[in-house]
Amino acid sequence: MIENRNIIDTLFNFMSVKGVGPAQTNKLLLSVGGNRTTVSLYEQAKSLLTHSQREEFESNRDQNVEITSKFPVYFISIQDNDYPAALKHCLKNATPPLLSVIGNVDLLRRKTVAFSGSRNVSEKGIKITEDAAGILAEQGVCIVSGYAKGVDFTAHYTALKNGGSTIIVLPEGINHFRIKKELKDVWDWNRVLVISEFQPHEKWMASRAMKRNSTIIGLSDVIVVVEAGATGGSFDAGEKTLQLGKHLFVPQYGIVPESAAGNSILLNRGAFPLKMSQETMKPNLTKMIDLLEQRNKYSLFM
Repeated sequence: MIENRNIIDTLFNFMSVKGVGPAQTNKLLLSVGGNRTTVSLYEQAKSLLTHSQREEFESNRDQNVEITSKFPVYFISIQDNDYPAALKHCLKNATPPLLSVIGNVDLLRRKTVAFSGSRNVSEKGIKITEDAAGILAEQGVCIVSGYAKGVDFTAHYTALKNGGSTIIVLPEGINHFRIKKELKDVWDWNRVLVISEFQPHEKWMASRAMKRNSTIIGLSDVIVVVEAGATGGSFDAGEKTLQLGKHLFVPQYGIVPESAAGNSILLNRGAFPLKMSQETMKPNLTKMIDLLEQRNKYSLFM
C-alpha cells in the first residue's frame, strides 16, 4: 500500500492530465520501480508528458487530493504486493493503476464469483441470485458485484447474511461511498472490501460504470450474469467476460423474463448454462464449483 500522501497526490494529478490513461500511468509506476519517492515520481512523470501536458501537470503540483470518506481509505498501486495479479493479467494495459480501498484487503486472495444483472431484475432472477450467492458464501467463496439495486444489492446482502464475504466495486470515486441502510444489519468490515479505480471526487457516469465492469471481471474467477437485456451494462459485462476468456454462467430460463432478453444471446456465444437442480430446486453450481477448485490460489498474486 502507498502511505505517502504526497506520492498519492502526484499520481492522481498525473492521471488528471488530459490524454493520460491507465497504460501511461502504469508505465510511470513501473519505470520508477522501488525508487518511489515524490521527487523521483514527479521527475519521471514529466519525462513521459508532452510540453502542453507537462505544463498542465506542473500547474496541478500543489493540489492535494481531498479524501472526505468517514471510513479509513487506503491506496494500492499496480506495483504493490497487495495488488491482485489476476487483474493485471486479465486487463493488461487497461489495468487500473491505483485502487482506493476501504475494508479487508485480504478478501482479494479469496476465490471469487461476480454477479451482474438488471436493476429491474425479475422475482425469478432475485431468487436465483439469493440461492447461488448463499451457496457460494457458505463454501467460503467471496462475492463480487457493483453497488446498484437489484442483482448487485441482493448478492452482497445474501453473502453477508450467510456469514460470507463480499467485494463492492464502485463506478465512482471512493468519497461517494455510503453503507446502504438496508445492509447495515448484516454489515461487517472484516468481511467487506470496497474498491474504486477512479479519482476520489469523481461522480457516477455511464462510461465509468462500463469501465468498472471490466474491473469486476478481472477480480473474479467466475462471472454470473443473472439477467441481461439485449443491450446495456449487464449484457456488456457478459460480452467482456467472454472476450477476456473468463468463465461466464447465465441462467437458462424456460419462460424468459423481459429483463433477461440477452441471456440467450450470451448462451449462444459460449456462456455456461446455469440450470436448476431437480433435487434442491436451486441453481446447480457443480460445474462452477469444479472450476473454482481448479484455481491455483497463489499463482494469482505477486
